[in-house]
Amino acid sequence: MDKLRKIYAECGADALFLEQDFIRRYLTGFYSTDGYAVLTREGLSLVVDSRYYEAAEKALKGSAVRLHEGLYQQAEALLDGAKTVGVPYPFVYLSRAETLKKSGFTLVDCMPALKTAMEVKTSEELAFIQKACEIAEDAFLALLPELKEGMRETEVAALLEYKMRSFGASGVSFETIVAFGANGSVPHHETGNTKLKFGDAVLIDFGCKYGGYCSDCTRTFLFGDDKKHEEFKKIYAEVLTAHELVKERTHAGMTGREADEIARGYLREKGLDKYFTHSLGHGVGLQIHEYPVLAPRSEEVLSDGMVFSDEPGVYLAGETGIRIEDTVSLTNEKVQSFMKKTERNLLIL
Repeated sequence: MDKLRKIYAECGADALFLEQDFIRRYLTGFYSTDGYAVLTREGLSLVVDSRYYEAAEKALKGSAVRLHEGLYQQAEALLDGAKTVGVPYPFVYLSRAETLKKSGFTLVDCMPALKTAMEVKTSEELAFIQKACEIAEDAFLALLPELKEGMRETEVAALLEYKMRSFGASGVSFETIVAFGANGSVPHHETGNTKLKFGDAVLIDFGCKYGGYCSDCTRTFLFGDDKKHEEFKKIYAEVLTAHELVKERTHAGMTGREADEIARGYLREKGLDKYFTHSLGHGVGLQIHEYPVLAPRSEEVLSDGMVFSDEPGVYLAGETGIRIEDTVSLTNEKVQSFMKKTERNLLIL
């Protein structure tokens, strides 16, 4: 309840009207694809239709959440007496905003208050993320012995996703990226039908959900050593050093820009920074991309309880790509990785 009171007070609206699934889950602890959470001075209400009511009733029994069965009209009725209504501007549909305005409400952005609360994880949230990371790593380790020459990228992605599910994941954090050979030079390559060949560099970006919370991991390795990857091995070592320096030097009180510069500055010294074409990291939680942002222009201050990715990369167009990524947290003002099982040194199958 303290969390809800703080969000309500910081928003400064008479009521908050929230229909985004991840925000509803954050506030109530219950997941449904549809529904409405309404936060007022009197407390938190959840409105779901008949498809979810029985499950919500069971899940929320004994909680402070007031449950209602209904649709949008029932949810808007809970705003009775409010003049200002908080909605999360980055996520609210224009059509919904217009509907609320036509009903006479003045809208304010409640996302800053939600962001402040959501980017610092509780011990329970951290435990869910830890489990999601463990499942992802277990699945990756189980995948490696089954890789065979001639497998398509899509086959490998499907097999990895199956293994994450079989180890207890509720789903994937995002669409799994599997890139063979030169396909790895595109940071967000669309997994396709390219077949695995001996000597290929393999980049796999993957993650799963547990308890609604995400994990995010990237591993790059060689499928056999054809003795043609000496330059690749040198660059891999530099990316790995940048990755580990971030863990060693990032601390609470630092800005996202300063954390990004740890990796970017090191790669600049090695003449590789122009090939590091994305930011160092992003927050991880109920969504795969949350706050904080670790990027060249980010002045957001990092603090204990924040969870984010550490993912420096080097991409040589048309040739290869190397990315090493862990999901990490700030604990006791220092970085701790959730990834404890998989190898970061260059793996050669």
